[in-house]
Amino acid sequence: MLQTLMPLINILALLAAPLTALAIIDDWFVRPVRRLHALPEVAADPAWATTLYYLVPVLIICGIIRLLQSERLDFSLVLVLVTVISGVVWALDRWLLAPRRERAADLQGKHAGSVPLPVTVDYARSFLPVAALVLVIRAFIFEPFRIPSDSMMPTLLDGDFIVVNKFAYGLRLPVLNSKILAVGEPQRGDVVVFRYPPDPAINYIKRLVGLPGDTVRIKDDQLIINGKPVPAFDIARYNDGCYNNFRLMSETLGSHTHQILSCRTPDSIGAQASPACNRHWDHSYLCVEPPAGGAPDHGDSDEFLVPAGKYMMIGDNRDNSEDSRWWGFVPEQNLVGKASRIWFNWDLNRSGAPVWSRIGHRIE
Repeated sequence: MLQTLMPLINILALLAAPLTALAIIDDWFVRPVRRLHALPEVAADPAWATTLYYLVPVLIICGIIRLLQSERLDFSLVLVLVTVISGVVWALDRWLLAPRRERAADLQGKHAGSVPLPVTVDYARSFLPVAALVLVIRAFIFEPFRIPSDSMMPTLLDGDFIVVNKFAYGLRLPVLNSKILAVGEPQRGDVVVFRYPPDPAINYIKRLVGLPGDTVRIKDDQLIINGKPVPAFDIARYNDGCYNNFRLMSETLGSHTHQILSCRTPDSIGAQASPACNRHWDHSYLCVEPPAGGAPDHGDSDEFLVPAGKYMMIGDNRDNSEDSRWWGFVPEQNLVGKASRIWFNWDLNRSGAPVWSRIGHRIE
């Protein structure tokens, strides 16, 4: 349903900023004058203003939906802007515009307190402490993050909403992302949210497999770190209708024991039609492994040396993950935090309701 409405939502989202600005100008500067002149009667807003005030909440909701759909959304920047703008509006009205309204009322022999506070100022006064509190919590303690792809299956699914521990790797200033207090260091095997090095406006999530100074190689989807194979063994074949005949394996990396998906084939994973897939896709993935070994796996790599101050990140879905094997290493300053727990799940591209059983799962 939401996907069907997205074209209309996108159009309304584009109108949100200019029309909301127009509503704020009218409410903050013009509406008080109308109300003052109409005293002791109640001033009626013009038809266009009434329509605009009813429309603004819809436009704002559409704008929020559009922002949430964007992978490039810097929510910390949004919170900073909301906090700063709310503070500026409240201070400007308190120290400049409110006294002017009172003087104008006195000149007309009317009581300024009988004119309601502009809604814009009332909202700013209400939003300021809330936005500031959310900004502090999100910047320094916990941050929500939505899993946008299959690259971390089966540990994390597209549609999982997770909590990211922001202080696990040190306290950082919002927006600037510069560390101001060292608290802890990333550990091998952590699931980490970070700013995508080729485009830092986008957040990625992968598993940390290589620390600075490590050598890392991948052979048959198995990690070989500093010359030692990482323990991994087959559990079963994984089939969910969208991913079929993949190896479900258990891997122990550092202090973390988790599951990975693997397909030992020299070819890229082929897509095929599958009526059993419950997502709104036109394809599914089928793992077809050659009967005889010997050919290099599609995901095999030469040995990487992780540079100082950088980390190597790889997805648990070894054959469907865009990670450090393709675009390089993650600088320390790009780290956002450590993924800790799943707090909700709902994939809008999947039929059915949220998967309630995933709520509360600890991320290993």
